[in-house]
Amino acid sequence: MNNQTDHFYNKFSFLYPLVDVFLKPQKKVLFDEINRLPEGNLLEIGVGNGAHFHLYKKHKVVGIDTSAAMLEIARKKCCENIKVFKMDGKALLFYDEEFDYVVLSHVIAVVDDPEQLLKEVLRVLKPQGQVFILNHFTPNNWLRHFDRAFGMISKFFHFKSVFCIDEITTIKKFILLKEVHFGLASYFKLLIYQKK
Repeated sequence: MNNQTDHFYNKFSFLYPLVDVFLKPQKKVLFDEINRLPEGNLLEIGVGNGAHFHLYKKHKVVGIDTSAAMLEIARKKCCENIKVFKMDGKALLFYDEEFDYVVLSHVIAVVDDPEQLLKEVLRVLKPQGQVFILNHFTPNNWLRHFDRAFGMISKFFHFKSVFCIDEITTIKKFILLKEVHFGLASYFKLLIYQKK
């Protein structure tokens, strides 16, 4: 993320619980999927305020965010299996092939360079490791017009309203394992990929 985005999310941190309410049903599905998997090292990029930390049932979790204000709240919600750090997902300070799983929950359309973000995810994932991408995706239906119309306003909120995962070339280095749709003409999806 850039400094303007960091500044926005630092100021936005006190309103983030309202966003959590909206995202709760999606995150329940996300964590149901994650908690079915064998225990492993998990990296979550963009942990926000950490309100969902209690949903991790068995993994050793490292959470990162670029917003100091968000992390200050998240640290109060940490337990012994979760550690958080201030770090940019586009320049991860981790070894190659360090994680079994990576979670990107409503993050990939917020960063200014999703290509570089996915390159870093690919680098830190172990062979056959999985990445969970929960996000809005611009569909090939009437909602694409809504996304385009919302484009100027979305910049104020520091995210891309028009977002197509297939435009990120690094995604071709992953295999799509599962696609979960969340109502509203499948505007929101959980995509589960495996590193080739």
